[in-house]
Amino acid sequence: MHDAELCQLAVNSMIRTILFLSTSSGPGGAERVISNLAASLDPRRYRAILCLFRPGWLKERSESCGIRTFVLPTQGMTDWRWAIQFKRLLRQEQVDVIHAHEFDANVQGACVAALSGIPLVATVHGKNYYWERLRRRLAYRWVSRRATMVAVSEDLKQFIVGKVGIPTSRVKVLYNGVDVLPQCTPAEVVECRKELGLPEDHQIVGVVGNLYPVKGHQYLIEAIPAVLKTCPNTSFVFAGRGQLESELKAQACRLGVDERVHFLGLRQDIPRILAMLDLFVLPSLSEGLSMAILEAMIAGKPVVATQVGGNPELVINEETGFLVPPRDSQALGDKLIVSLTNTQQSAEFAERGKRRAEGLFSLQSMVSSYQSLYDQCLKSEG
Repeated sequence: MHDAELCQLAVNSMIRTILFLSTSSGPGGAERVISNLAASLDPRRYRAILCLFRPGWLKERSESCGIRTFVLPTQGMTDWRWAIQFKRLLRQEQVDVIHAHEFDANVQGACVAALSGIPLVATVHGKNYYWERLRRRLAYRWVSRRATMVAVSEDLKQFIVGKVGIPTSRVKVLYNGVDVLPQCTPAEVVECRKELGLPEDHQIVGVVGNLYPVKGHQYLIEAIPAVLKTCPNTSFVFAGRGQLESELKAQACRLGVDERVHFLGLRQDIPRILAMLDLFVLPSLSEGLSMAILEAMIAGKPVVATQVGGNPELVINEETGFLVPPRDSQALGDKLIVSLTNTQQSAEFAERGKRRAEGLFSLQSMVSSYQSLYDQCLKSEG
């Protein structure tokens, strides 16, 4: 069936078209949320399509899930040519709701949504420094009056309210959700270790995240020498790519731990990597609501994370894992040592964390919450 026929079928059967508009093409946590949400909407009620400013990982991931994807390059908020193209796309695809993600998409999407009379949901995934400039704060205040604004954690909501000056009543909190990960057999875990050259008798500590300054990888590397003094049979894996890779490798060399630190680059087999880990760590300096932590929890791994952003809403300190101050390598190293040496406690943390993720942060819970929000938007417009 052709796209035009599918579009007409959607209208005839009262299936609503939700257009996802993303500032970034990833890979990253927000992009995984978008692709998972778009692919999981109830097909009896919604048709999902995606619009991006540039091609990339999110386009490839979404198209592999059967989601029709459009790329409309933009020169920024004042790009009227983009606005004309986007408005034409909305009309062509008979879009009922725009669901925009992050600052640029939220602002540009809100402008065209206002001109087109289409409701807009504007999700904020992180702090991203949009609050540092008055112009951007004013832009978000304008968006909040014309869209349903969503923060992915209570911490992020309070940040938006306090720093941007948006009334509390205008920001909803909808948590990210994660699906149950594919199970890996013990043989697959052994094979993964062999592929990466990891000793059989080593405990494996891992972090998943782009190698950007905000992720705080340098503080984890700084903690490794102290960890190895107490736990010498330990290896560390860093799954992700980014601008700091060469700098982090040089830091590991300076500290004499480069043989124990493995940079894996961008991985398409995160479930395999998580299955191999004995301990997951996230040393971030800022977070919205970490998909990496959620995936580690649902994979049944104990977590050590920094006490920033929405992390305390995921990890209950000393119950499902440990939380430490950001930029504190000593505190981070201390909790890594406790986790690696007290395996019984770590196993209990992991089991509680898995139950917490399955109960409060499931993919289905997130999908249901957003579908209810779309319905509310459509009713208010009707």
